[in-house]
Amino acid sequence: MANGTVNRRAVLGGFAGAAGLAALPAFAQDGTTEFTQPASASVRNNSSSFRILQWQDYFESTRNGAILVDITSRALHYWSEDQSTYRLFPTSVPLSEDLTRRGNTEVVQKVVNPPWRPTASMKERNPDWPDLVEGGAPDNPLGTRALYLGWTYYRIHGTHDTRKIGRRSSNGCIGLYNEHIEELFEYAVVGTQVLLI
Repeated sequence: MANGTVNRRAVLGGFAGAAGLAALPAFAQDGTTEFTQPASASVRNNSSSFRILQWQDYFESTRNGAILVDITSRALHYWSEDQSTYRLFPTSVPLSEDLTRRGNTEVVQKVVNPPWRPTASMKERNPDWPDLVEGGAPDNPLGTRALYLGWTYYRIHGTHDTRKIGRRSSNGCIGLYNEHIEELFEYAVVGTQVLLI
């Protein structure tokens, strides 16, 4: 409130903050479900719609585990094969529909500190980008871990630029905070089912 007027952003922000805190216990279904904001996260204005989903609505089974990426809500859901673990992470998603891929695929490779090479179309849009950023470099767009998908050039990966999470900001991939991709990387295996909707 300034000069006797109500600041709409302060009211909505206060409501969203209180509602978000009140809703946090809802993330725990069986004691193994967690949502934790990474230590490196600061106050963010990014938006991501979190709601728990049931794997049965999207997969026939959880064989090898299952990852569901909801592009609209900018959230990634993970279920372990034995269904004892469920995780929900905020994501970055592609900038536009023409960069977005939807459908079924799977994890085909797991890479620690992946190198990044822009595709030809990325270089065309951004000619000043380097041809290669080595894995482990602090400015590597793939962050600390990457799950390579069955579609060429598509990844679920980390990012050092935490401002991107919760936004339409990628060239096609799904981005996570580095802390979150490192956790998901430990759960996922080559063969984990992936569905982007």
